[in-house]
Amino acid sequence: MRLTHLLTAMLLACCAAPAQAQNNAADQISDTVFGPRVPTDYAFGAYQRGYFLTALELALPRAEQGDAAAQTLIAELYARGLGVAQSLERAAGWYQLASNNGDRLATFKLGMLYQEGAGVPRNRQRAAELFRSSAEAGYIPAKYNLALLHVEGIYAEPSLTRAAELMKQAVDAELPEALYDYGAMLLEGAGLAPDVEQGADYIRRAAEAGLVDAQVDYATLLYLGQGIERDIEAAATWYGIAAAAGNVVAQNRYAKLLAVGEGVTLDLEEAAMWRALARRQGLTDPDLDRLLVSIPAKDLARAEERARFWPSTPPSIETVATIPTVEGPVLPAPTDAANAPSQVVEPNQADTPAPDAPAGESEPESQDP
Repeated sequence: MRLTHLLTAMLLACCAAPAQAQNNAADQISDTVFGPRVPTDYAFGAYQRGYFLTALELALPRAEQGDAAAQTLIAELYARGLGVAQSLERAAGWYQLASNNGDRLATFKLGMLYQEGAGVPRNRQRAAELFRSSAEAGYIPAKYNLALLHVEGIYAEPSLTRAAELMKQAVDAELPEALYDYGAMLLEGAGLAPDVEQGADYIRRAAEAGLVDAQVDYATLLYLGQGIERDIEAAATWYGIAAAAGNVVAQNRYAKLLAVGEGVTLDLEEAAMWRALARRQGLTDPDLDRLLVSIPAKDLARAEERARFWPSTPPSIETVATIPTVEGPVLPAPTDAANAPSQVVEPNQADTPAPDAPAGESEPESQDP
């Protein structure tokens, strides 16, 4: 019996060895093709899925051991108030620890806190130092912010040439803000040779990336035909996109185009609605008012009502739900005298029969108190 068990164990071991060898060979091929495997970051995985307390629980032991990525993750949780009470002071502390351990994202985020004076005393010189450190580590948003400091020339050496170099590195990474600013530098010839066509193209790319300010400027370039072929219809389209995003300048300009039917179908009511939205943000335009002086009062009232509910649709007879008609017997009206009870019935005595009164006795008449 023992010999049988021994032989069985030997056979299983012999069969398992080739399978294990095959798995190792497959792992080697996978590593060769896709590169070495990266350990799974369960804390970050929980963060991505919205399990913020779980992410904090998983990150804390690693953070206490000096793990910079875990420290940055905890800082993000406190900075944004995810799963914990928001505390920029605690976030700054964790960012500082992670920055000390070489995390370039934490260094940049800490610089932003010093730039804005959030969670730490405002110190733009310290912010500039942190941006420079993060930029040298290759973090693209830090390069962009450092470029802006070189343009400003207060907390970094005033140098448009150096700003353009840093901005171009951010442009190559497709950072929308950098695309927009680099395009403006090309249009103005700031720090590099002027090139209006290339500048307009960079602003177009920023607009297509969703940067609202770039959408307004690109619409203006299209309207004026600066650096690009003049296209009033495309300009109106971009103004409309930026207006819908809430940009007050775009709302005012789009209203003007609607009021005169330039690049878009003439629509005084639509123009009045965008004017009302721009006024809500404090922008008034006498020229636009003169264009809308002939709008009928009814259309004007409807436009202002639409602006009140924008971006939703104002309620109307068409949008209010219709109460369905229920077929069946007609219920008696509660005010019908024929349906009134013949006597007052106490709720707690509704199901209890009243005792018979003794013969010859009558109920006492009620008296006023």
